[in-house]
Amino acid sequence: MNNISKIAVFCGSSFGNNDDFISSTKALGKAFARNNISLVYGGGYRGLMGALAEAVQANNGHVIGVLPEIFNNEKVKIKQVEDELIVTKDMHARKKQIYDIADAFIILPGGIGTFDEFFEIFTWKQIGYHEKNIAIYNINGFYDTLLSFLKECCIKGFLREEVLNSLIVKTDPDEIIEEIKTRKTTLPSKI
Repeated sequence: MNNISKIAVFCGSSFGNNDDFISSTKALGKAFARNNISLVYGGGYRGLMGALAEAVQANNGHVIGVLPEIFNNEKVKIKQVEDELIVTKDMHARKKQIYDIADAFIILPGGIGTFDEFFEIFTWKQIGYHEKNIAIYNINGFYDTLLSFLKECCIKGFLREEVLNSLIVKTDPDEIIEEIKTRKTTLPSKI
């Protein structure tokens, strides 16, 4: 897996209500730049998405934004932080483009859009559409409740433990990148 050069990050277009979300997101952006990893994200300059892109760019990293036409406006593109901007027809095309470009995925705090992206890419891994690593950057335990629920799904027979255990869950950005680069997970067939 050490051929990791582009990682997609799914996170909030809001900042949340804890400054640690912002500072930890910026720390991840710096780690991307230090490790020569291009950021692939949903485009724009809002919330954690913008803070991450700005941190990558401010540290001489490379940023690829993928934005649906509906968001290709000045309310989203408050400041230019992408080195490359791809505009897609709609949200479905945006997600597909991001999934195709990225070598791996990191999930940060966010809302229903972030959850949608996480569950879709996690489902795709489970059914064998890809073998790319998926990591959760669990800032301040943001995903503890979700991870507990997913464990409950295993206990009740709706999710295999090897699928859940394929997730990388870390609180340190450098550890996330290192494990993404080194972990190889092949899941058994879902069928």
